[in-house]
Amino acid sequence: MKQITIMEKYPVFTLEIDKNETSYKNIDEIFAYLKEKITAHPIATYIGEFDHYTHTSNLAVGEISDEIKDAKNIICCFGKVLPKPEILAVRPRAIGVAEMAESFVVSFLEAPNPDANAAMEKWAKGIANV
Repeated sequence: MKQITIMEKYPVFTLEIDKNETSYKNIDEIFAYLKEKITAHPIATYIGEFDHYTHTSNLAVGEISDEIKDAKNIICCFGKVLPKPEILAVRPRAIGVAEMAESFVVSFLEAPNPDANAAMEKWAKGIANV
């Protein structure tokens, strides 16, 4: 897993998994796995899914890289404290999965909670199950 900065300001963790390194055939199968992990976590709660590919492809002004075959976000929250109202700006968490021709790219924005980052990193690495 790599940590990169995109658009010169967003700290993102990203992992590319070759399709021959996983038994998952598509994003929906990966999301079933991730939803299991979220549901089993003692603090995280599952919120939902967002089909970013369909949303963007349905926009008159939408643009999608030719390399991306599908793209979705699974949304959850690790919030166990609510110390001030502004913390809402960094919640909930989204894990993005993009399907490419020969791989899946998993990414998420760095969370202010190191335990959340560790859990999401572990889940992402668990997709590579060969």
